[in-house]
Amino acid sequence: VRVVESGGGLVQPGGSLRLSCAASGFTLSTSLMSWYRQAPGKEREVVAVITSAGDSTNYAASVKGRFTISRDNGKNTVYLQMNSLKSEDTAVYYCKASHLLGYTYWGQGTQVTVSS
Repeated sequence: VRVVESGGGLVQPGGSLRLSCAASGFTLSTSLMSWYRQAPGKEREVVAVITSAGDSTNYAASVKGRFTISRDNGKNTVYLQMNSLKSEDTAVYYCKASHLLGYTYWGQGTQVTVSS
């Protein structure tokens, strides 16, 4: 059982990236999915959350209107579309699956660096 993030990299301010979180060993449709991030010297913070059915989302104030979380349960994958990126978005981004039975799975993280 694991979740694996991908799609991070170096992007200029104002640019876009799409992160993916693929699950194996369990079905994502049974999990609330979240994206977190952790910048150097800071605590890990939640960025976006989507319900198991994908019918409700929630965002941190700092990313609202710029980031979009979505899921494709058929592909067992969750996405984070990040637009209008700022230097303060630089962080390691983590995917978290909160299974309805109470289990929690974290990915290993993917680095996002916003710099000119």
